Amino acid sequence: MTAMTNPQTDTATPATPDVLISSRHLTKIYPTRDGRGVRALDDVSFDVRDGEFISIVGRSGCGKSTLLKILSGLLDHTRGDITLNGRPIDGPDPDIGVVFQSPTLLPWLTITQNVLFPNKIRRNITPAVRERAQSLLATVGLDGFGDRYPKELSGGMQQRAGIVRALVQDPELLLMDEPFGALDAMTREQMNLEVLRIWEESRKTIIFVTHSIVESVFLSDRVFVMTPRPGRLAEVVDIDLPRPRTLDMINSDAFGSYSGWIRKLLEAEGDF
Repeated sequence: MTAMTNPQTDTATPATPDVLISSRHLTKIYPTRDGRGVRALDDVSFDVRDGEFISIVGRSGCGKSTLLKILSGLLDHTRGDITLNGRPIDGPDPDIGVVFQSPTLLPWLTITQNVLFPNKIRRNITPAVRERAQSLLATVGLDGFGDRYPKELSGGMQQRAGIVRALVQDPELLLMDEPFGALDAMTREQMNLEVLRIWEESRKTIIFVTHSIVESVFLSDRVFVMTPRPGRLAEVVDIDLPRPRTLDMINSDAFGSYSGWIRKLLEAEGDF
């Protein structure tokens, strides 16, 4: 594969029948006591197709996590429209799973109990749900660890359990907010491979927030590059690398070109 100096970019995907998420002019202003407000997001428009893997990169404070919270239904937006399958996102939705920066497992519950906890809250623990939970635990390499407690697992294993907890509901959309930021470099690489394997098997739509340019290129079909606050989409970069991805690709000229392009975009918007 030859090196490239200008990877293909676009500003928004044209609306098509396979669009799962659609955002139009999304704006979020946090109220302040002086009445001026803090504009976290400003006029953000994009489409995400069903089955895509999207990463969002940008400076700290640029609104990445705010955008993810709005997508999850945990945070209201000020103006604009955001929809999932054509219906407004206006609250938590069982079709949307969330993996947080830390696994947030309850220490007094076993791994299986933690995985099933959202279903317990909804009073929806059926034999089929239990079977799916066990199957997913096996898929992520936690077969036989269901009766263990979080403190008995490594950080990477706990994060795998957090992913299973989000997937057990069989959501259409999986949101991941810097889920591997606290892991060491080698564990993080392995978790990236694990996420790609789960994505390739399930074809869930994934939106992944990260500070790592390399991680965003390695995982994604497209990378959303955000400006500093107020967060806007500076550019959307298509990642035309073959799948399945391997760690060896990181050393390729094409990979380096994409990483370099995204870094230039971020540097143009300010220190990164």
